[in-house]
Amino acid sequence: MTLLDAHARMGRMSRVNPVAKLGAAALITIPLVLTLDVVSASVALVLELLLMPLAGLGRREFWARTWIVWALAPLTGVTIALYGRTSGEVYADWLFVTVSEGSLVLALATTIRVLAIALPSVVLFATVDPTDLADGLGQVLRLPARFVLGALAGLRMVGLFLDDWRALELARRARGVADRGRLRRFVGMAFALLVLSIRRGSKLATAMEARGFGAPGQRTWARDSPFGGAEWALMGAGLAIAAVATAAALAAGTWNFILGPGV
Repeated sequence: MTLLDAHARMGRMSRVNPVAKLGAAALITIPLVLTLDVVSASVALVLELLLMPLAGLGRREFWARTWIVWALAPLTGVTIALYGRTSGEVYADWLFVTVSEGSLVLALATTIRVLAIALPSVVLFATVDPTDLADGLGQVLRLPARFVLGALAGLRMVGLFLDDWRALELARRARGVADRGRLRRFVGMAFALLVLSIRRGSKLATAMEARGFGAPGQRTWARDSPFGGAEWALMGAGLAIAAVATAAALAAGTWNFILGPGV
């Protein structure tokens, strides 16, 4: 665990049930997915940025976790600007590229919408522990324990896969077989990692079965997953952001249902 992970999981937001974070992110995302306009996305983004300090992430942590979103969102807008629907005045036209007034508006709306959808998801889930999420999915949402625990075990294996990859690379380098072609080296290491993964998966499945993870009947949980006032408040904030953004777009007349004939 990095210092950023350790600090993020010690803040106030780390004590909120992960199911509430999942619900809040979904409430914000749904209306933004249904429309493609500048007003709703801008209002949602401004409200989110105002509430970001309450997430408990420091300034350095925030930028360390979200820089990739800020970097990729404009690239999405550039693609829409070059290849989006043509309408209004045309500013440039070359082969398959057409830059028009309509495509620029769509590009701006897409960029802001990507930021409004991705930022709260990244910030909220920065404080989520996989085990807490599994407890919430199993106890609050009542998802099947076999599915939840299997997904948790698989997620826990990701870190081991990375360690195995580094160990394989060092072992091959020590034996003098790491200086061959890059593609050939990658294929060989990938096959070796596949073999290790299958063996580890078989052992893990046997161990879980021996401990009764697949047994029928009511399952008990080692830790409770409470869902109280803080969780409802977070989901209420997500609902409020979605409602205000939708109302602003409707009031401005910019609501553009993405499945409608206008898109």
